[in-house]
Amino acid sequence: MTTIGEAAIGLLLLQAGGTANPLIPVVLMVVVFYLVLFLPMRRRQKKHDEMLKNLKNGDKVVTNGGLVGVVTALSDRTVTLRLRPDNVKLEFARAAVSGLSQEEEAKD
Repeated sequence: MTTIGEAAIGLLLLQAGGTANPLIPVVLMVVVFYLVLFLPMRRRQKKHDEMLKNLKNGDKVVTNGGLVGVVTALSDRTVTLRLRPDNVKLEFARAAVSGLSQEEEAKD
């Protein structure tokens, strides 16, 4: 008893006159390209979105520009950070937060 996949492969070989179909390598390259590039990128983006959603007051974060500060206020689209040494408060878009500070991650 043959499976549907074996039958499809047999049909492709028969259609190509006994030689391998030239589209098979192209399809395989697209699949590998997706698995190697797009899948990890989507996982990383989901993890970053989850981190942004779970931000809370007191978290020490790093912005895309390299500024390190402590979260003092949150809204839907913005986050207010207190920066040292003068305790300056700056407001950033949530998307500008690249991640938690290394010191914050070491505590967990």
